[in-house]
Amino acid sequence: MKIGFVSSEVYPFTKTGGLADVSGALGKYLGENGFDIRIITPLYAQSIVRTKDFHPVDFLQGLSMTFNHRTLYYSVYTSTLPGSSTFVYFIDCPELYHRESIYTNHQDEYIRFGLLNRAAIEIFQYMNWSPHIIHCNDWQSALIPLYLKTLYKWDKLFKNTRTLLTLHNVGYHGNFPLQVVHELGFTDFMPLLDDYDTRQGRFNFLKTGVIYADMLSTVSKTYAREIQTAEYGHGLEAMLSYRNQRLVGIVNGVDYSEWNPETDREICKNYGPDTLHLKAENKACLLNELKMPYHFHQPVVGMVGRLVEQKGIDLVMEVMEKVLEENTFQLIVLGSGEEHYERYMYGLQARNPEKVFFYSGYNNSLAHKIEAGSDIFLMPSRYEPCGLNQIYSLKYGTIPVVRRTGGLADTVKAYDWQTQQGTGFVFEHYDGAGLKWALEHALSTYNHQEAWRNIQKQAISEDFSWEKQVREYIGLYKKIVQMG
Repeated sequence: MKIGFVSSEVYPFTKTGGLADVSGALGKYLGENGFDIRIITPLYAQSIVRTKDFHPVDFLQGLSMTFNHRTLYYSVYTSTLPGSSTFVYFIDCPELYHRESIYTNHQDEYIRFGLLNRAAIEIFQYMNWSPHIIHCNDWQSALIPLYLKTLYKWDKLFKNTRTLLTLHNVGYHGNFPLQVVHELGFTDFMPLLDDYDTRQGRFNFLKTGVIYADMLSTVSKTYAREIQTAEYGHGLEAMLSYRNQRLVGIVNGVDYSEWNPETDREICKNYGPDTLHLKAENKACLLNELKMPYHFHQPVVGMVGRLVEQKGIDLVMEVMEKVLEENTFQLIVLGSGEEHYERYMYGLQARNPEKVFFYSGYNNSLAHKIEAGSDIFLMPSRYEPCGLNQIYSLKYGTIPVVRRTGGLADTVKAYDWQTQQGTGFVFEHYDGAGLKWALEHALSTYNHQEAWRNIQKQAISEDFSWEKQVREYIGLYKKIVQMG
């Protein structure tokens, strides 16, 4: 089966979030399962420094594309995903992609990703390659389904091509003023655009994809249900509800070759289900590196992630001072984001220097050490399409405290004292009282080491490997092809 996979970021070449991880891992594992998968992504300035193994594709050099009166020139380079034979094709258009960041607030952002959509289709044309499915991801590649039904409808190469649009986070739409449709080539197809949006004077990349993709998927079963409601749908709930027979949820997999305490090269001491006592050595090592006091029987709570409202930082601000005052534990936070959240974390550290450590930014090595050295992992998200850190935490025996939403609900089983079954501590409502209850429940349970060890063993035994999750995508691809 031939799969064209179009994504605005692909790990390890570029990454801002989970989209990159999925793009890289799915590409690798589909290739290992015999699929002819070809990944298309921009060649950002940030991509170039991450690999030296780029090769020009001879017949894809010096190409051009016109958007209204603006002509852009691009070439295509290729490389393979590390540890695989899957080819990645990079669109090199320095005018658009050699900027200070992957995503920008520049006025031509719609052109940057309009080019990605059209160039992906035209690259397949130059290759004379007819994919069974073009798998699009988020708003940045969501125009492909409509392009295939309009500007490229003439080409019989795509006569049997179907489209899948994966919604990694419906909070990001790609909304632009209506006049961009002329530059994107949709002037003659205005009746096909969403009538409500056109009357409002805007054009929505993601909604267009939701309307015209043959199949929709998102990154957890719970999130697939949530986005059909006003609370989580971000204005797309009506259209997603209308198309719910074509919407499925598949939880993201994890690459356990990178996130596994038995083989992790970033941590001080490798350990596994039968050597959980060695986890304490990682705690000692982590605290020593951060110059914090180490107490054998005192739990460490870790947080790794973006400091934005979606991640529940407001709840942390509401209750953490009180929880620190009433309980004995240490808090280690790694992340960056909105300025007022970072200021709060610095202030919390200043007021509790022996209990709190905050690292602003991203540090991959430290992220691994926090997973291995923490006892509890805090992830109180307002919404979470899938989430990966809670899945890493399960494998490391670092017990998650999460809100029951999206992928968190699908991956963390609430611990029940009576049955002694469960892999974490889960609160229902998005409020400070819920977070305080769940975190203190985890802290008190930690004092019962036999029960805690039982939770850890259940957590470690969970399997969210890509080897397992890729089977669900293979099943979905087969279903799409059989639609006819």
